[in-house]
Amino acid sequence: MEQILGPSVPSGRALWRPLGVQDVIITGGPLARWQRINHEASIPLGLEQMERSGALPNLRRAAGEGEGPFQGYRFQDSDLYKQLEAVAWEHARAPEPRYAEFIEQAAAVLERAQRPDGYLNSHYQVVKPGKIYTELEYSHEMYCAGHLFQAAVAAARAGIGDGLLAVARRFADHLVEVFLTGGDDGIDGHAEVETALVELYRLTGERAYLELAGKLIDNRGKGLIADTGLGKLYAQDHLPVREAATPVGHAVRQLYLEAGVVDVYLETGDESLLDCSLRRWEDMVATKTYITGGHGSRHDGESFGERYELPPDRAYNESCAAIASIHWNWRLLLATGHGRHADLIERTLYNAFAASTSADGLRFFYVNPLQRRDDLAEDAYLGRRREWFACACCPPNIMRLVASLGGYVATTTGAGLHLHQYVPGTVGAGGARLRIETGYPWDDLVRIVVEEAPDGEWKLALRVPAWSAATLVDGRPVRPAEDGYFSIRRRWTRGETVELRLDLTPRLTYPHRRIDAVRGCAAIERGPLVYCFEQADQPGGVAVDDLALNPAAPLRVVPRDDLEGVGRTVLIETDAAAVVQPRDGLPYTTTPQATGTPVTATAIPYFQWDNRDGGAMRVWVHLA
Repeated sequence: MEQILGPSVPSGRALWRPLGVQDVIITGGPLARWQRINHEASIPLGLEQMERSGALPNLRRAAGEGEGPFQGYRFQDSDLYKQLEAVAWEHARAPEPRYAEFIEQAAAVLERAQRPDGYLNSHYQVVKPGKIYTELEYSHEMYCAGHLFQAAVAAARAGIGDGLLAVARRFADHLVEVFLTGGDDGIDGHAEVETALVELYRLTGERAYLELAGKLIDNRGKGLIADTGLGKLYAQDHLPVREAATPVGHAVRQLYLEAGVVDVYLETGDESLLDCSLRRWEDMVATKTYITGGHGSRHDGESFGERYELPPDRAYNESCAAIASIHWNWRLLLATGHGRHADLIERTLYNAFAASTSADGLRFFYVNPLQRRDDLAEDAYLGRRREWFACACCPPNIMRLVASLGGYVATTTGAGLHLHQYVPGTVGAGGARLRIETGYPWDDLVRIVVEEAPDGEWKLALRVPAWSAATLVDGRPVRPAEDGYFSIRRRWTRGETVELRLDLTPRLTYPHRRIDAVRGCAAIERGPLVYCFEQADQPGGVAVDDLALNPAAPLRVVPRDDLEGVGRTVLIETDAAAVVQPRDGLPYTTTPQATGTPVTATAIPYFQWDNRDGGAMRVWVHLA
């Protein structure tokens, strides 16, 4: 059977090669649960919404086949394209005739709507036919095109997308004609097309797509994007990419841009692109990343804030930003071979990203705060998860990543295999096939069983997460190499096992002193999971916001096989205090707070919050 390649397949300078979609089969743990819920609930919901939200009806109107007003935002087409990509990866993972049929039918609508010159955008064809490419600062025309290209790549690799790929290539050729060979220096205000053009180049071999991606990146920061009123930082047009020192502006745009920057490096070898992207990555991780791996501290412009500006209650942490961060880190991992990027993928995946979706797969967060007060009045973004949004960029984006999660588990060098994420299932490459047995992240043991072994010596490299203070391999303490991996190189025989035991001892985590919003607080982590305190788990009458943790108290692990509304989880209990100050006059005092009443506080993994009462929640809790 021909190998089905995944979402990002560098053909240039990657140190490691991603495995094919069917080379990694996830059979258990949270990731398998997410994929099952995605298949059974989320994707069917998304397919319904493609009609109800106007995404497909708009394109029929562009084809001259429908009546009525345009529905939704000017970038409504992108919802369909992300949904198509999700369906394509899901078909590659768990084939169903309905998936191929949906892609075929949608491709036919797109083909009828597409102009003879290849241009395709329902908003501008229906509402503003005379404004094509004249409002690039906010039109999202190239952004939509980028998501179309990624959907077409996914469908083609899944073996169901000839019609969709033809539509995508005609549009890509049109962009080349206008913006590369035609000399137009326009740039879309929302980066995304860059990484998509590179992947389309990888699929088709058409070098003009790569050259256009490179030109768009080189032209950013030269003042070619008109100001929308939000400033040049908003669209990363303040400095050329090689000069910018830190991520700024709209977080999703910045992170998609970075994925494109690394993609172009991987195909051209331009070291200046990798160097500048790594510089911004290091600054972002050190000063602008939430403990959950989320990004974007301001609702204003959905943007990065200043260094150490990481408020928990006003955290934006858009779900799309978590996805874009995983895309960027995956490309950096392939480019550098350093496990720190896999570490951040894990942190983001199990926390900022996983929290975006309800346990039943039918409701979603657009914004992922780290604190919710019990008197929260806002509902659109900070309230409970919602089935859909007027600006529905997140739900289908979530679905496409969940469907393709197997593509981020392992890589091969030809001479061995690197395991980056630990999930139950099977992994195969280069004549080797491994069975992974684990209850991770709930349990600490990862057992790797060799089902097939190649001839000669072969290397198995295991990522040792930075949070694991004491790691054992086959019962012996080990330390990772500088790249964050512990490697075993030898001749392997069928039936051999390797046991990796990670340190899942719960730990208190303290913030950098310059993160003013949470100074004097601590958070609880266990393995890759960040924990939070939800009102539903606290003893009667004790408000989450009145809790104060005792840093010397033990953190007790409480496994639960099936917590109502949540499913399998591991809770953590600790001795704390309920400190209640009188509401008498101003909320300030000249004397220290009282000691408080002893209580038992209970924490739940952050990704599982908001599946029960919708009450208050805190990740960061004051210290007693």
